[in-house]
Amino acid sequence: MRLLHHSIEALLESYNSYGLVNHSGRVNLPSRESVEDILKGLDELIFPGFREEQVLNHDNLNLITGEKVNHLARELIREVEKSLAFSARAGGLSAAAGARPAPCGSEGCHAAAELIVESFFGELPRIREALNLDMKAAFRGDPAAKSFEEVILSYPGFQAITVHRLAHFFWQAAVPLIPRMMSELVHGRTGIDIHPGADIGESFFIDHGTGVVIGETTVIGRNVKLYQGVTLGALSVKKEEGNRKRHPTIEDDVTIYSNATILGGDTVIGRGSTIGGNVWIISSVPADTMVYTRAGEQLIKTKGL
Repeated sequence: MRLLHHSIEALLESYNSYGLVNHSGRVNLPSRESVEDILKGLDELIFPGFREEQVLNHDNLNLITGEKVNHLARELIREVEKSLAFSARAGGLSAAAGARPAPCGSEGCHAAAELIVESFFGELPRIREALNLDMKAAFRGDPAAKSFEEVILSYPGFQAITVHRLAHFFWQAAVPLIPRMMSELVHGRTGIDIHPGADIGESFFIDHGTGVVIGETTVIGRNVKLYQGVTLGALSVKKEEGNRKRHPTIEDDVTIYSNATILGGDTVIGRGSTIGGNVWIISSVPADTMVYTRAGEQLIKTKGL
């Protein structure tokens, strides 16, 4: 037992030396377990009857919806309040580059958290509308999909975009920590890594999905389809470039096949283009263009020619 005593002393000494202690004696940081429970509840709220065991009908849907919203609002307010308090302690650290977190008044961050969460629930119908278009894009874009229900229940790409559209709201509201926690929870389940800062248009579909990476400042237009292993990344990872646009822009109606890598904040993939598998792109591609490899050579071809 003497060895254990020495181990405890060494561990406590490391706390003093290196920190990394969760603000002992102050307001705690957001709980990973709570954020995961909140995501589960939001998933049930967005897709009633798809996730939970409880049988829904027209008679009890109103009551159950009201109970869930009130419960989730209380949970979210608590976690958002923790995040805003963290931001205040850190001197105004915000989630989105250039954004300012909600100010915490003399009574703390509770009132600011309430406003953000109320606004979030006001946006849920619009988020559901966007997800309806994403679901239809998945069904339309995959011959193997037999029903809308199959997409909702089993498609990892749809799970990833669902969480992204929730996390993106909190990112835009300059709530720190929670958007990244949400994104990493679904990343762990699906293998799809979408930064909550990415701006993604409607009717978005990721087929198969494993290994897809979409960086923070990526902008994606409408009706875009990605396959597994696609990277929309940065040419540079220098810390001082953190507030610049580092990731590409993908315009409307673009398809990007598996393991393609597209890098750089100035790189634009023009509307209607098709990017073949395993290509490497670090400069812009005109609209209606095909980029593909053949016999180890990367080729660019205007569609229709």
